[in-house]
Amino acid sequence: MGSRVAITGLGAITPVGCEKDQLWESLCNGKSGIADITAFDTTGHDVLIAGEAADFDAARWFNKKEERRLDRFSQFAVASAALALEDSGIDLDNMDRDKVGAIIGTGIGGIIEIEAQHKILLERGPSRVSPFMITKLMANAAPGYIAIKFGLRAANFSVITACASGAHAIVEAFRIVQRGEADVMFAGGTEATITPLCVGAFNNMKALSTRNEEPQKASRPFDRDRNGFVISEGSGMVILEEMESAKRRGATIYAEMLGFAMSDDAHHITAPHPEGKGACTAMRNALKDARLNVEQISYINAHATSTHLGDMVEINAIKNVFRDHVKNISVSSTKSMLGHQLGASGGVEALICSLVLDKNVIPPTINYDNPDPDCDGIDFVPNEAKERQIENVMSNSFGFGGHNVSIILGKVR
Repeated sequence: MGSRVAITGLGAITPVGCEKDQLWESLCNGKSGIADITAFDTTGHDVLIAGEAADFDAARWFNKKEERRLDRFSQFAVASAALALEDSGIDLDNMDRDKVGAIIGTGIGGIIEIEAQHKILLERGPSRVSPFMITKLMANAAPGYIAIKFGLRAANFSVITACASGAHAIVEAFRIVQRGEADVMFAGGTEATITPLCVGAFNNMKALSTRNEEPQKASRPFDRDRNGFVISEGSGMVILEEMESAKRRGATIYAEMLGFAMSDDAHHITAPHPEGKGACTAMRNALKDARLNVEQISYINAHATSTHLGDMVEINAIKNVFRDHVKNISVSSTKSMLGHQLGASGGVEALICSLVLDKNVIPPTINYDNPDPDCDGIDFVPNEAKERQIENVMSNSFGFGGHNVSIILGKVR
C-alpha cells in the first residue's frame, strides 16, 4: 500500500463562477449557468444555448502575447491551476520541483484554433496559416503550459478519454503521488468547445437539448421532460499532495482520495451498455480499492448529463451495486446547473465532491420537476441543497468510447 493522498487545493473556471467560493455559493443556491450562446453567430443552428464561462477574463492571467499563443482550453487550465495553487498555500520555492507535476484531461483540445485556422486556409491560402496553430491545438498544451508557468518538472501529460478525461487525469496523478514518484500533482480537466462545428456536430448526433426558449431549464437530469445535454465549458483542478507532508505544513485538507476504478463497456462508441455493466464494474472495484462497503457511501455525484438513456443506465447501475442501501444514498447531478463541460467535468465534479465533504452540504439537482419513472427510488436532492453529515462520496465519470471512472473521496481521519 502506498502513501495516503490529500486534496489540498481547488481551482475552477465554470459558467457560474471562476472562484471556488463563487462556484459553491451558486451551486448551493441552485443557480444555472446556461444562457444564449454569445461565442459565435448561431444563425442556422438548432441549438442556441450553452454554458459559457462568461466571467472568465484572460487578461487577468495572461499578457497579450501569451493570450494569443494559448487556445481557450489551455487558458482555462492555467488559470484554474493558479487558483488551485493559491488555495493550497503551497510555496513552490520551498519545494523540489522535480517532484511536482501536472496531468490534465481534455476531450477535444484546441478546436477553436482548428476552426479559426481552417477558415484562414480556405479564405487566404496556406501561407497565412499561423505557425502557432499546432502548439495551440494540441491536447497536451494544457499541462505543458502549466509546467512552464510554474516550473514543474515531474510527470506531465494529457489524458484524452472524452467526458471521462478529467477523472482519468486525477486517477493517474493519484497513483503517481501514492507511489512516491511526486510529492504534489496538479490534476483535473479542461474544455472549450462552444464552437459552430462542435455545437452542430453534437446536435446532429441528437445529443443536445433544444430548449432554447428556457435556457436555465434545459439541463434537467432524471426529469421526464429532458431532451438532451447542454454543452458547456470550463476547467476544474485539484492539488493532490502526499498526506503527511500536507499535515506537516498545516495545509487545509478538503478530502482524502481513498480509491478509484476504471473500466470500459466494450459495447458502442457513444451509447452506454444497456445493463450498465462497465459502470457497475467501475463502482464495485472503486469500493474495493477504497476498502469500503456500500453502506459507507452517503453521496454520489452522478455523471448524469440529462439524456434519457445515460441517466437511466447510470441509475440502474447504482441500484445494482448499492442494492438495499440505495434508499439511504443522496445522488445529485451538478450538470443541471453547469451543463456538460465534457472533458473538464470530472475535474470540476471531484472539486465539488471535496467541498461536499468539507461543508456537509449536497448541491441539488435543479429542474427536477417531473420525475422520470425509469429513474425512481432515489433521493436526487431535488431543486434545493441539503445538509447532511457526509463521510465518503463517489464521483462517476463516463465518456464516449465506453470509458468509465469512479473515484471515492473521504473525510480525513
